[in-house]
Amino acid sequence: MNMTVDLSAGDTTLLAIDAGQTGIRARLQAPGSVARVFDHDAIRTDSALVPQLETVVAQVRAATGQSIDAVSAGISGFTAAECDPGELLRASASSGVREVFLAHDSVTSYLGALGGDLGVVVAAGTGVVTLAVGASTVARIDGWGNLIGDAGSGYWLGRAALDAVMRAHDGRGPQTALTSTALREFADLELAYLELQADPGRVRRIASYARWVTEHAQTDAVAASICAAAADELVLSAATGLRQVGEAARTRPVASRIGGVFASTAISARFDAGLRAIWPTVHIRAAAGTSLDGAAFLPELSPASALRRFVSWSGKPELTIAAAHRA
Repeated sequence: MNMTVDLSAGDTTLLAIDAGQTGIRARLQAPGSVARVFDHDAIRTDSALVPQLETVVAQVRAATGQSIDAVSAGISGFTAAECDPGELLRASASSGVREVFLAHDSVTSYLGALGGDLGVVVAAGTGVVTLAVGASTVARIDGWGNLIGDAGSGYWLGRAALDAVMRAHDGRGPQTALTSTALREFADLELAYLELQADPGRVRRIASYARWVTEHAQTDAVAASICAAAADELVLSAATGLRQVGEAARTRPVASRIGGVFASTAISARFDAGLRAIWPTVHIRAAAGTSLDGAAFLPELSPASALRRFVSWSGKPELTIAAAHRA
């Protein structure tokens, strides 16, 4: 599966961006050159997105001295109503940008994993979002943020770990090895909530505590139960998505999983087993690429794809990337 943009037409230089809640990664890809990767601070979904993206574009331009023809980005918290590609096009004109593709990071996660194929992709990192794509329909499951969603995500795991520690501290829940780990982070557990509330990076910080759970999953019953619950939530999302787009009726539906949460065998193995309990012949496919690859793939997306309407575009007619795909 080709996960790169064809840069042969017009000698196009493409800046692909994966803007997530843990960090922003950008990759500058120019004809005949080795791709260069840049890391930036996480996207702030509670602030305007376009200025944050424009800052990334400007910083890459300044670091490389390279004129950037096109920007293609997958963004956590993206909505077409609030994130206008035309605004980014205008803001980045001084960097040479003449074409912009923007999509929710669920779209780029999907494309990175399965390209143009049909199926479901669960992307579980700090947050989690599931996208299922059928022949003519698309279903997004969860991805509703840490306040009202993101079940099974890194944040969800970290929050569950803290909850278990405080329950054990109060005597409301069983004792757990998670407590000793938490005490290395917080000298006084009764002040932990105040410290976290005052931390502007608390979402990422709490998500980092997911490692407490996965590290203890083989030896601690509380941690094991949290991992099992996370995996079950992710199975539920994947199965719901497949059913909603009609892919559940296939003899061998396709699923893929990406993101740091699945680095835990306790979670990934239970996730796979959960899907196979529903569809014994399910094809759980290894991801072909990353979300950053998926962002770079946006310009190549076939007009026949049901995902096409979820990509916002703005550009000038003198620049085309894989124009045949958008004809």
